[in-house]
Amino acid sequence: MNAPDPSTLPPSYSPRLTNDDLLPISRRSWGTYNYFAMWMSDIHSVGGYVFAAGLFFLGLSGWQILLAMMAGILVVNKLLDGVGVMGQQLGVPYPVIARLSFGVFGANLPAILRAIVGIVWYGVQTWLASTALVIMVAALWPAAVGRLDGMWLGLTELGWICLMIMWCLQLALFWRGMEWVRRFIDFCGPAVYLVMFALAAWMLSQAGWGALTLSLSDKTLSPGETLYQMLSVVALVIAYFAALLLNFADFSRFGVSTKAVRRGNFLGLPINFLAFALVTVAVTASTVSVFGEAILDPIHVVQRIDHPTVLVLGCLTFVIATIGINIVANFVSAAYDIANIAPKHISFWRGGVITAVLSILVMPWSLYHNPIVINLFVGCLGACLGPLFGVIITDYYAIARRQVDISALYSESPDGAYWYHRGVNRRAVLAFFVAAIPSCVIALWSPLERLAPFAWIIGTLLASALYWLLMKHRRQPVI
Repeated sequence: MNAPDPSTLPPSYSPRLTNDDLLPISRRSWGTYNYFAMWMSDIHSVGGYVFAAGLFFLGLSGWQILLAMMAGILVVNKLLDGVGVMGQQLGVPYPVIARLSFGVFGANLPAILRAIVGIVWYGVQTWLASTALVIMVAALWPAAVGRLDGMWLGLTELGWICLMIMWCLQLALFWRGMEWVRRFIDFCGPAVYLVMFALAAWMLSQAGWGALTLSLSDKTLSPGETLYQMLSVVALVIAYFAALLLNFADFSRFGVSTKAVRRGNFLGLPINFLAFALVTVAVTASTVSVFGEAILDPIHVVQRIDHPTVLVLGCLTFVIATIGINIVANFVSAAYDIANIAPKHISFWRGGVITAVLSILVMPWSLYHNPIVINLFVGCLGACLGPLFGVIITDYYAIARRQVDISALYSESPDGAYWYHRGVNRRAVLAFFVAAIPSCVIALWSPLERLAPFAWIIGTLLASALYWLLMKHRRQPVI
């Protein structure tokens, strides 16, 4: 059903702002374990593995890295608890929450920006998962590589087949709805842990337990450089979760209680993140002894192990892990965001189909292999997510003070609390752009590269402060 029956809605609800998927959720079923498993699915991925392993090469000692990582993930935990409260209490997804600050139509700005990030990364993650399938097929059926080696738009025939298998698998899961998404992520996070523990145990048995170390770099840092690198780790950990800091409400809206959301966040973030980092560094440290070099990509680690069963199990595991993070971090958000553009015509399901189609049309493998393009995309759009977060979180807690007129979120009435000027809050837009410009400059301009890890934090704080100054006397909390 694409749009709700008008007869069942209050008269003030506009069909241009409303469909079943964007309305407040009525049935909530996600408990503590579901959020714990969700964060496992987000963190237990190839990208999460490479990110965590890379931090151990900055030249810091093991305890310094763990201390900085703990500080960063605790900040993330606190911020996500704040976003989780919004979603759980209001029961609405991220683009509808954005209407509070940006206006009922102005919310399309943060929604579209988040959708672009989701679409591109959804395509990249789908393609990366397909490369694991290619490796598996090449190991089990070597002749297929030769028979399907024709190139088309940058991928071999085998590459296209594996890519479309991954594309269809994810779309089929999404088609079953959010309840099936919940069941899938309940499974895939713990499943990846089992394989990672087994891989770590096998690698350490081959390398000897003496290979276990938390220091993977031989750099010697000055006290000032040590402090800078530790602060960089804190900032990088926070920035790693920048996308989900915006749209966690897409999931917390299904929470049975605020306590369940917070407990799941604590188990899935501080505890799980550090545990996964320790397993990651154990495997990475072992690759130096076993293969003669540090290998940061777990798929390449599995590929080096001369055992077909291990290779198949490893590849399938990382395929599952990639589907998990893709659904959580990219697909769901983009589907809601696209649906928000034209709710009368685009449902959550149609938004997901549009996301899936666009993720192929952008040819993510070409983007991934072009360092200039990918750096511009990651740097610029990533830096824009911070100012969006700063405006939205400041509005809810400092301006509205958690008092929200739900019906006004779906109203085109000029008297509505979130109508502002023709449905757009120009102050929010101004605060966003004023903060986003320096944030992007910091992220992309080489003379400021030492500040680049802090671009998200700087953009968030600038937008938050400016928005508060612009709005503190403009709108009173809704009672």
